[in-house]
Amino acid sequence: MKRSDRDDEPLPEPDRVPGAPHPREATRIIGQDGAVADFLAAARAGRLHHAWLISGPRGTGKATLAWCIAKWLLSGAATADLTAPPDDPVIRRIRALSEPRLHLVRRPVDEKTLRLRAEITVDEIRRLQGFFHMSAAEGGRRVAIVDAADEMNPAAANALLKLLEEPPQDAILLLVAHQPARLLPTIRSRCREVRLHPLDAADMGLVLHELGLDHDAAALAALSAGSIGEALRLAGQDGLAVYRQIVGLFAEHPRMDRRVAAALAERAAARAGAEGDPFDLVVTLLDRFLTRAARAGLLGAPLPEAAEGEAAVLSRIAPDPAAARRWATAQAELSARARAGRAVNLDPSALVLDMLVGLANQPAA
Repeated sequence: MKRSDRDDEPLPEPDRVPGAPHPREATRIIGQDGAVADFLAAARAGRLHHAWLISGPRGTGKATLAWCIAKWLLSGAATADLTAPPDDPVIRRIRALSEPRLHLVRRPVDEKTLRLRAEITVDEIRRLQGFFHMSAAEGGRRVAIVDAADEMNPAAANALLKLLEEPPQDAILLLVAHQPARLLPTIRSRCREVRLHPLDAADMGLVLHELGLDHDAAALAALSAGSIGEALRLAGQDGLAVYRQIVGLFAEHPRMDRRVAAALAERAAARAGAEGDPFDLVVTLLDRFLTRAARAGLLGAPLPEAAEGEAAVLSRIAPDPAAARRWATAQAELSARARAGRAVNLDPSALVLDMLVGLANQPAA
């Protein structure tokens, strides 16, 4: 899918983490055995619901599960883990987005700006209705993936609700939702929900190994809270280097190297690109550091370390519950300041530098 016939740059895909393979390329789902078992039990008992709501935190494999289900259903695989032969012609067509029995609904690209729209529009659901109408003549099972369903605007949501109320014959709808509470209650009530959970360290390691990130797996797992999507974002934006920089800034707290702080602030002011927003990355990692500091004051320094020497730094600045409360308060204030500053378009560099100076003024443990 290209921007134009003369441009080799691919169009953005809203359901793909920058720098990572698209979920349709995955050959298996890792760490969500309960969700897989629930779906397979329903399928084998002949109780396959027409609509499935796949929910859970971002980056835990919801889209991967949806694509694995679609491949399993359309290829007729009989496996016990939702895998399907990668050389099957159906699987090859699905990976190429050319399988006629599969339809993908996601945020569209604006034809004028070539940028992603903020919402899934009603036109996308009308295309889905057309897909079911046109493919009905061919017979057999048809599958649609909506990723993410909580990105639909009200008109799109109402149009989808009509489909759910009168589902087409032999149709399976797979709705991916990061925030299912944003969906209409009537949509949720017509779906069978499977909820995914954050991955543990072992499963994170397996996925990161398959993605070639073995050398950073422990640190990425520590910072991403069981979200592969977040781990890939950190890897793609060199987030571990940024976090090491943050840890280094607090090594001699309350003293702070102003040159390092200024460099971090300048990094936050860099222009957002395909890999993500540098300001959001810096603020997110500051938030993670403060959260880990608060935890250290209550439970001891978390392991594994997300940066070399992190445990020693956290133990020094947060040796007790009183320090934990101070860092927890600082974390809440920092998050609020970042949101307010971004809302009024404050200079990202000045905003981050102001945050760092404020953190340096926190009482020493």
